[in-house]
Amino acid sequence: MSATTHALQFGSVDGGLLAQGVVATLLFFIVGLAVLTVGFLALDLLTPGNLRTQVYVDHNPNAAILLAGNHLALAIIVVTAIMTSADRLAQGLVDSAVYGLLGVVLQALALRLLDVVVPGHLRDVVNTPHMTGTAWAVASSLVAIGAVNAAALS
Repeated sequence: MSATTHALQFGSVDGGLLAQGVVATLLFFIVGLAVLTVGFLALDLLTPGNLRTQVYVDHNPNAAILLAGNHLALAIIVVTAIMTSADRLAQGLVDSAVYGLLGVVLQALALRLLDVVVPGHLRDVVNTPHMTGTAWAVASSLVAIGAVNAAALS
């Protein structure tokens, strides 16, 4: 074999296709970030006090644990919504937004259900000044529910 047979061939690069991919990435990122933001706001409405202040100013460990669990759950949902969305960009963005926001609603309902079903109240967990196992249990339940929520996406 000659040296030219083993030469590495790069082929060509389609700049238009690359630009479309970059734009799609940015748009899906924006949709995902928007859904996570709505999820934060929903959790803020469902927990006592200002969640951002409790987590980032007051350093409330239980509020931080619930926020972390909820964000992980929503991230699982958003990733699944994006990965299973339609191949056409506009439809894929709409699919991701709709299923992501549906995931936020279902997570909020699940949190309300947990508040009713488990002994005690979420308000008491969030307002406890020291870290509790209950916060970890609720956060873990939210992640598990988020995984089921993501698997249910169609």
